[in-house]
Amino acid sequence: MSSRPLFEPRVAAASLSGASDAEWARAAAEYVGCAFLGGVALDEPTRRAARQLVDRDREEFLPADPHHFVNSQLRALDDVPIRPAVNVRSSTLVPLEDAADLCRDHDAILEINAHCRQEEMCDARAGEALLHQPGRLCKQVEAATATGATVGVKVRAEVDGVDLPALAADLDAVGADLIHVDAMDSEPVVADVADAVDAFVVANNEVRDEPSVREYLEYGADAVSVGRPSDDPRVLQRVREATDAWFREEASP
Repeated sequence: MSSRPLFEPRVAAASLSGASDAEWARAAAEYVGCAFLGGVALDEPTRRAARQLVDRDREEFLPADPHHFVNSQLRALDDVPIRPAVNVRSSTLVPLEDAADLCRDHDAILEINAHCRQEEMCDARAGEALLHQPGRLCKQVEAATATGATVGVKVRAEVDGVDLPALAADLDAVGADLIHVDAMDSEPVVADVADAVDAFVVANNEVRDEPSVREYLEYGADAVSVGRPSDDPRVLQRVREATDAWFREEASP
């Protein structure tokens, strides 16, 4: 478990493509310490992929200027007592560095998306494709951290041929501050990742209630994130209460 908490309380609202904007984050702020906006496609290959996804009825953010959009969303949260984060997709480094600059200026977290498994995004050499190209993913982390931003990576378990704990250790070594793990149906992988890194580990997937919160925190996660029910205050309250209770117990003599 990291000794460097990146947000308190240690509950996050996880990004949902085309839905997780500043208004959504503001609505969750009573219960979470962090909200991951996005995902936002930054460069032409990933924006082309996002347009293709929209054409088959998926939700995506496709503003005319993605960097202006990121800046305006972060500015809209300047008066909200949470730490914002922005999940981004890019196949090239310069747009990633520009987004990292914006995140740094707003004390937000830049989260590199190595998670999206949609074929169009993988063909654009972003999302899950980066898990199979660890050298490229590490270069993205290095470029983003060089701006002075706090940088995380969203990854997923159960990807054939990917040793997730080893990859997480490589990302930690090049400066990643946060590893956001979608555990899929392999919850114990969170323990393996937590053991492999000094970075802040956020566990995601089916976080709904006290049992799911305690499972991930006992595996060594530093925080949990809520995905699809992040717009349901009843779920967020249950998760917040369970997380607060777990850390109170850990702090007791």
